[in-house]
Amino acid sequence: MSRIKKIPVALTIAGSDSGGGAGIQADLKTFASLGVHGTSAITCITAQNPKSVLGIQAISADMVKKQLEAIFAEFQPRAVKTGMLFSEEIICVVADFFQKRRVPLIVDPVMIATSGASLLKNSAVQALDKKLLPLATLITPNLDEAAVLIGQKISNVDELRSAAKEIHLRFGCATLVKGGHLRGSTHAFDCFYDGKNELLLRAKFITGISTHGTGCTYSAAIAGYLANGHKLPDSVKLAKKFITQAIRNSVKASGHDVLRNF
Repeated sequence: MSRIKKIPVALTIAGSDSGGGAGIQADLKTFASLGVHGTSAITCITAQNPKSVLGIQAISADMVKKQLEAIFAEFQPRAVKTGMLFSEEIICVVADFFQKRRVPLIVDPVMIATSGASLLKNSAVQALDKKLLPLATLITPNLDEAAVLIGQKISNVDELRSAAKEIHLRFGCATLVKGGHLRGSTHAFDCFYDGKNELLLRAKFITGISTHGTGCTYSAAIAGYLANGHKLPDSVKLAKKFITQAIRNSVKASGHDVLRNF
């Protein structure tokens, strides 16, 4: 009788996307494709599709805490990523929980959906800044989120690099600023900075595809590679290749472009 293979565990703390393209659904698909067992703590239920968010129902902060307690009672996640946290109460619960747990924490500061809908209450931004970001191993903001964090718009690659360094200086953790929406270039640039190492990652733009959930998939891939034992800079580089390939291999589902991350 063959022995059952052991695989690493990762955790995603995020919202559920009824359209299946982002959030918990995207994270778990990404973990599975990287040979990682995915566990989850759901923060919100959303009624959304690639075009719009029709409604958001937050899970109680106490229930989020119970999900985390249940996971850590029986599993040993090697990496954790956060996505949509939505409220100050949920952010505080997550921050308090990881205050004493030494596990790589990837914080994707989800603030605005691709459709433009707000996914983080205004009252929660300060809690994110003060409580959760200082605990992060890596922060992965997109251009709009990075602009909120530093109070300044980012319009070119030099400003992208400066933003990564500024965020690292403010919060003391590694930063990956995702510049996929920068205009005027044939490539999608991202900048990683951890205080010592700077990586300017680039991939040629793939035209004719309008995807949903790329940020979730990218940060989940970083967590997945970390769970598999890779160092942080290597995990970021591998995740960049992963998300680029997932976009390139996108498929159509009822007329909408869907990432193929498996």
